[in-house]
Amino acid sequence: MKTVLTKFLTLGSVALLMLSACKKDGNLVTSNGGKAGALSASATTLVLDKTRLTDTSMAIKFNFTAPNYGFSAAVTNTLQIDVPSDNWKNPTSVTLGTKVYAQGYSTSAFNALLLKLNVTAGVATPVQVRIQHIISASVAPIYSNTLSLTVTAFDLTSWLYITGAFSGWVNPGPAEDSLVSVTGNGVYTGIINFNATGGGANQFLVLPVKNWNNKYATNDSSTPSSTVTYNASNNFNAPVANGQYIVTVNLNSNTISFALADYYSVIGDAAQGWSTDVPMKYINDGSGNWTVTTTLVSTGSFKVRQDDAWTFSWGIPNAGSAGAGVANTLNDTSNGNIPVAVSGTHTVTFNAPLTTFGTTPLVTTTYTYQ
Repeated sequence: MKTVLTKFLTLGSVALLMLSACKKDGNLVTSNGGKAGALSASATTLVLDKTRLTDTSMAIKFNFTAPNYGFSAAVTNTLQIDVPSDNWKNPTSVTLGTKVYAQGYSTSAFNALLLKLNVTAGVATPVQVRIQHIISASVAPIYSNTLSLTVTAFDLTSWLYITGAFSGWVNPGPAEDSLVSVTGNGVYTGIINFNATGGGANQFLVLPVKNWNNKYATNDSSTPSSTVTYNASNNFNAPVANGQYIVTVNLNSNTISFALADYYSVIGDAAQGWSTDVPMKYINDGSGNWTVTTTLVSTGSFKVRQDDAWTFSWGIPNAGSAGAGVANTLNDTSNGNIPVAVSGTHTVTFNAPLTTFGTTPLVTTTYTYQ
């Protein structure tokens, strides 16, 4: 009997200890804060080769270990890439699959990620890579170690072509009436001179290639248009007022926008007189160049001015002013007229970036005429 009682008391004590150790707190499971995984890469210096654009083999591979939260957790892992100067404010992010701890990229795929950061093609550029771990919207993310890479991307410049009432609906859109995406990031910009009159004035379409097989158009009839739909039924509407507009087509958000642009012209007695502007056309290739081919005579001279006004105009820099003595350089604030050596047909090129109407320009810039 004594033996039975002793066993009973022993079991009871164990049960009480278990009850006191396993204090119930609902069904809440708390995290230990989490220990992030460790990230590594197959290369830390990478020069991407455009000749391997269609090569599907991996140019770079990232591996990382699983994070540890002290219990089995459903973790969302995201690969983040950014330039150091951005300090992770707007990284390029790729969400990885569940329980996927490696991610490889072909030349084309990794180059596209880098171009989204607006890195300069052909230039060795430092970038940073890390893994973000998230278990819940209410729990702060944790991050792996940060890898520092030096990468050289290549250019993926591409164009869209515009045709419409302003150009007489030429077939297909000419190269100069185009929108350019210098980095191939899906955002296309350029200046279009909308100057049509009469019925259907300033309607247009955007073509992916130089034919009519497919188009970017819109499903709404607002003026100006704001949405983009592939092979939609309605033409785009430009703003009602004629003028030179910066047109931006964003194929990531399927939107289109317009902003009245600064523009430039040649004026002077070497051209059509000091009261007549000869308009220049912006070349939509990302170079920032405006150009015009016109007759210039050696008995006169000319200047380049902004927005058909004398608020800003460029000529040969005066001695002691910015750009003085530098070949092919013009000055806005202290200058003389540009002489013409030989009469004839000349092409004048003037460098000025896309700016919205009324923007204060740079004092000096470059030009050529030939």
